Amino acid sequence: MTIDKSWTTIRRCGSSNEFWNGLQHFLQMAKPFVNDRGFIKCPCRRCLNNASHQLEDLESHIFRNGFMFGYNQWIHHGEPATANAGTTVAGPSGRIHERDEMFDVLDDIISEDADEDAVGGPSSNEQYDDLFAALRSELYPGVSSFSSLNFLVKLMHLKVLNKWTNKSFDELLKLLKLAFPKIDLVESHYEAKKLMTKMGLGYSSIHVCKNDCALFWKENSLKYTCPVCSESRWKLQSGKRSGKNVPHKVLRYFPVGPRLKRLFATSKTAKLMWWHSTGKSKDNDVMRHPVDGKLWQEFDKRHPQFAGDVRNVRLGLAADGFNPFGSMSLSYSMWHVVLTTYNLPPWICMKAEYLMLSLLIPGPQSPGKDMDVFLRPLIDELKELWVHGLDTRDAAYENSVFRMRAALLWTVNDFPARSSLSGWSGQGYRACPTCNEDTPSMRVIGKTAYFGHRRFLPTNHH
Repeated sequence: MTIDKSWTTIRRCGSSNEFWNGLQHFLQMAKPFVNDRGFIKCPCRRCLNNASHQLEDLESHIFRNGFMFGYNQWIHHGEPATANAGTTVAGPSGRIHERDEMFDVLDDIISEDADEDAVGGPSSNEQYDDLFAALRSELYPGVSSFSSLNFLVKLMHLKVLNKWTNKSFDELLKLLKLAFPKIDLVESHYEAKKLMTKMGLGYSSIHVCKNDCALFWKENSLKYTCPVCSESRWKLQSGKRSGKNVPHKVLRYFPVGPRLKRLFATSKTAKLMWWHSTGKSKDNDVMRHPVDGKLWQEFDKRHPQFAGDVRNVRLGLAADGFNPFGSMSLSYSMWHVVLTTYNLPPWICMKAEYLMLSLLIPGPQSPGKDMDVFLRPLIDELKELWVHGLDTRDAAYENSVFRMRAALLWTVNDFPARSSLSGWSGQGYRACPTCNEDTPSMRVIGKTAYFGHRRFLPTNHH
């Protein structure tokens, strides 16, 4: 037998079909040589055969870190010691289903975490084991075009697009199991969601005071009463706390940093994050993107160090309220805070799939003057991204790691939302955000009237 080892020298291992197929051949060859505990030496570029892992972890390590240099005779993994080091084996004994698009997704996720793992040394990456198992598994015996993971991701996408309930999703899974008994699929929406969270980009649930006074977060995370109004953190029944702790309100926070890192870690979007530096309008009188505006240019002049790296991210923030129940007869207002990435070209940056939801603020009333309480997690992270930044892998520039910083340029909102974000009332005698205390206004028949607007017009205006 000849052993083909050329795949071990491929640098961008996770994006190569040749590397994946070679890895599968290697694992099949090494499988009979695990010890009685199921462990075998790991030849990835970090472990260097000095650490032993189970076969599933071996696949994760090599797929993420690459195959170690200089290990030309696989004496720890089934190759006879008398064999020539340069010989290579031809093909696998078993059939491997063809690679699908989820390989690239996992490659982006694992490569994104590679530098963080390097600080603590080799790890087993148990969080990826179930993903790799679902990726290796055929959806149905004889179906090689769909892995179990690929099918589940597409099914969850359909659920979101068509607003299926969790119950209807569970019933669909039961029907598929009943119609196709050999199908390899999760049992419920709970299991599907649990598997999807391992792909990253989840959210944090933060408890909120009943009166919107404070968040039970950071220094208040262990408290049972509000530090401002002393109200209980939990809902009470007949004046007593029920057996299960149920918070009055829950704020959903979606961290910004990991989502920005994913844009750079994905080869398709990493190149687009550079667009604003090369796609400027050549005509000074034409503005097709905020990069052509005076505010952007003035910001670059004030912060030359930030502007020196075109990969630093410019963000815009939008906030507004909506009724999640779709019934106008029910008075309920939930607010969402969305971030826009202006590094992207104009035909992409405003598309729904590129808008980043950062906060879901619970109702039933709008946050109003307490908006700053709910914005605290986002503001803290934006400060961290502005001052210290975040180590990020750029897939568009030889996978180099750079320090990504981010800046919030402006907010986009209507007048009532602006009042909540700025803290300046949009009603009453001083409602104008430009004139502030000098707003010309007077009371007319029970209403506030504003005058003096002609001062903004030319003197000869008719």
